[in-house]
Amino acid sequence: MSENLLNLNGLNFETGSYLHSPLSPLEIRALATGEAVDRKELEAMKDWVESRAPHFGMVQGRDYKKLEETGWGVIFALEPEPGVYEALQPLLNLRKAQAAAKDETLYKEYKGTDGYLPEDTKQMFIKRHGAGGSGVVDPRKIPYYLLIVGDPETIPYLFQYQMDVQYGVGRIHFDKVEDYANYAASVVAAETGKIRLPKKAAFWGVAKNEDTSTMLSSKYLVDPLQKAVSEDQKDKWGIESFLGEHATKKNLGSLLGGVDTPAFLFGATHGMGGTSGSERQYSTQGALICQDWPGPKWEGPLRPYYYAAEDLGSEAKLGGTIAMFFACYGAGTPKFNEFRQKDNLAEPNQIAEKAFVSALPKRMLSHPNGGALAVIGHVERAWSCSFQAGEDSSQIQSYESSVKKLLDGYPVGYATEEFNSRYAELSSGLLEMMPQLKGGMKPTDEFVNLWTETYDARNFSLIGDPAVRMAVDPSASS
Repeated sequence: MSENLLNLNGLNFETGSYLHSPLSPLEIRALATGEAVDRKELEAMKDWVESRAPHFGMVQGRDYKKLEETGWGVIFALEPEPGVYEALQPLLNLRKAQAAAKDETLYKEYKGTDGYLPEDTKQMFIKRHGAGGSGVVDPRKIPYYLLIVGDPETIPYLFQYQMDVQYGVGRIHFDKVEDYANYAASVVAAETGKIRLPKKAAFWGVAKNEDTSTMLSSKYLVDPLQKAVSEDQKDKWGIESFLGEHATKKNLGSLLGGVDTPAFLFGATHGMGGTSGSERQYSTQGALICQDWPGPKWEGPLRPYYYAAEDLGSEAKLGGTIAMFFACYGAGTPKFNEFRQKDNLAEPNQIAEKAFVSALPKRMLSHPNGGALAVIGHVERAWSCSFQAGEDSSQIQSYESSVKKLLDGYPVGYATEEFNSRYAELSSGLLEMMPQLKGGMKPTDEFVNLWTETYDARNFSLIGDPAVRMAVDPSASS
C-alpha cells in the first residue's frame, strides 16, 4: 500500500495543527475492517452499474443540454423552511418554462407528502414516484436534473449521494430567506443572458514546502489538470494559473469576485476544520488555506492565512461563476466522522452538532451583488487517492472529464457524473471483496485502498442548481 495514500488533512482553525494525523496503512486497514462499509449501499451501486449497460444516463436520444428533454425537478422536505418556496419562485418559473415547454411531465415540484419524507432512502423516494430503482433514467417519471432544497440534517447527505448516482443532483441551503432569493436572481440572470462572462478559466493551487499534502495536490492534480485543459481548450478558452507562490490570499480574493474573476475556477489546498461545538465551526469549516501560510511548523494564529466566507466582501461580483474546490470540507460537513479513527470503529465520533453546508460556498452562491452558480467540493475530508494512482503518477481522469464538459457548455449536474459513476463502479468492486472481512480475516491492501477511494468519490458533491452551465457567449473564443 502506498504510504502517501491518505495525506490530505484539514487544518484546525483553533490550534493551527492538522485536524487529523495522517493514518498509517495499518490504521487504514483497521478502519476498513470495522463497521465502515454499508453493504446495502454497495449492493445498490452494483445493481446500478450492471443495469445501465449497454448505455448510460437517460433513455437514448435525449440531449443533456436541453431541459425540455432532460426535465428538471425540485425536492423540498415535508415541512420546508417558511418563505423559501416563495423566494425561489423566479427560478422555479424559469425552469418550468424550460423543462415543460413540450411536455409538462418533465417539470416536477416535490413538496409536502410528495417531497422528501423523514427516513426516506433513494429507493423509497423513487418507488413512491413510479420510477425504476436502477438503470437508465426516464425523465417523464422523475426528471434527470434534481435540486434538493434544505439542510443536510433534514434531507441527509446520504440521500443526495444515492440519488446523484442515477440523476444529476445539486443542493442549496442558506441561512436566510433573502439568500434563496439572491441565488434565484443570479441563476435567472445567467440563464436569460443578462450575465455573460469572458471564456476564462483559472487554476489556483497551494504548494507549500514541507507540507506533503499541498505539494502532492499541486504536482499530481492542479498542474497536470490545467495542462490537460489548456491543450483541450486551445483557442477556445483563456487559461490562467495561480500556483505555488502565486496562490496567495490576495490573488484568491481577486479570483473570487475581484478583477480576475473567471467563469470557471479550480482550487486545491487544505480546507479548515474544527471541533464539534466550536463557536466558529459553522463559519470557518471548509475555508481555504492560502500560500501565505507559514507552513506546518507554524504555531501562531491561522486567521490571516485562510480565505473564509467573511472575506468575501459586499463589493465582490461573482455572477455567473462556477467553482470546483479540492479541499477538506470544501462543500460541507457530516454530523459523524465518516473516516473514523481506529479507537472509534464501533461508534463513529461526532464531528459537528449537526450536518451542514460550508459557509464559503453558501456566501458565494447567495451574494447580493451577484452570486456564483455552483460550487463543487467534498463533504468531509478529501484524500489524495482521488488524484494519485501510485507513488509517482496521477489519475485525474474524473477531474479532467468533468472540467472539459463544463467548459464545453454542459450543465454542471451532468459534468460531475464522472465522480458518481466512479463511486458506483468502485462500490461494485468493493462489494465483490467483502468476503475478506468474514471470520476476522485480514483484508488485503487492495481492499483497503479501494474502500478509501469509494467513499472519497461518493462525498464529492454539488452545491447549486445542477442545470446551471457556464454563463459565457457560446460563439466567443478567449
